[in-house]
Amino acid sequence: MSRISEHDVGTGVLQILAAQQGGRATVRKIKREMLNYVSLTSQDQAPSLTRNGEELWEQQVRNLKSHSKSPGNIFCDGYVVQVARGVWQLTPLGHRRANGRAAA
Repeated sequence: MSRISEHDVGTGVLQILAAQQGGRATVRKIKREMLNYVSLTSQDQAPSLTRNGEELWEQQVRNLKSHSKSPGNIFCDGYVVQVARGVWQLTPLGHRRANGRAAA
């Protein structure tokens, strides 16, 4: 079994945000909802070695913001913006992407 990719975690985030009123949610809410949008392996759900009480996939959610300058990232590509600390929101482009109307 392989681990989920950061790209697939980002796709899950887009779907979660698209389902929220105003396309906005806290990172905490995103992590609570993630299992409804992606399939995780036992490797994904292994405890993080660097974050006590957190699974590896949860670290990948936060890494999306940390890697925001990397092409292919939901922040870099203009799909999501941070509107406050720990609060993310879909952009109009993100809404189109979440609905399958923008290039991957």
